[in-house]
Amino acid sequence: MKTAEDFQSGQVLLIDKPLHWTSFQAVNKLRWEIRQAFNIKKIKVGHAGTLDPLATGLVVICTGKMTKQIDTFQGQEKEYTGTFVLGSTTPSYDLETDIDKTFSTSHITKDSVLSATKLFIGEIDQFPPVFSAIKKDGKRLYEFARAGESVEIKSRKVSISEFEITRFENNEVDFRVVCSKGTYIRSLANDFGKALNSGAHLSVLRRTKIGDFKVNDAVTIETFIANLPK
Repeated sequence: MKTAEDFQSGQVLLIDKPLHWTSFQAVNKLRWEIRQAFNIKKIKVGHAGTLDPLATGLVVICTGKMTKQIDTFQGQEKEYTGTFVLGSTTPSYDLETDIDKTFSTSHITKDSVLSATKLFIGEIDQFPPVFSAIKKDGKRLYEFARAGESVEIKSRKVSISEFEITRFENNEVDFRVVCSKGTYIRSLANDFGKALNSGAHLSVLRRTKIGDFKVNDAVTIETFIANLPK
């Protein structure tokens, strides 16, 4: 069992984040539980890469001196699995907001879906979602979006090394993507719909890897807490 000194000298914790939790909430919960378990007044705890509330999966959380490695971990390639729904879009590109437009999908075939993935392999220009935490003029983009204000968003260079379709059925496309830091899978969903002369939004997202860290080696927040001394 880990000691207070272990956490203060530095640990890398692999957490399987549940649906609807923010990465910030996960960090706060673990920090509080560690402090309570060991009667520690202060301990550094941070995460190596935000995961949206509507996504599940791997969050790398660092404690103590290992927080100095956060930038290194954040810069590593990430792997995601999930589902795009073809034929409709949302302002947030996922299920955070309601469907705003619908499109025909009668022309879409399995071959066209597989061919579309090739358009996104390598370095691409990607526009982040307006519903994102990126800052512009001192405000988060989602603050502009929720206030109904339009804002100019610049594209970013991101890199996708693998884009695999694992199922295509009833306008649902299951995928696996390996990508660089800064890639928005929600934006990929939106762009994928456009590439098929239709629309698409992200309905399911799970982060499965960050560098060599795998979600299969992660524990739930409940399991982590249960393993702390009482």
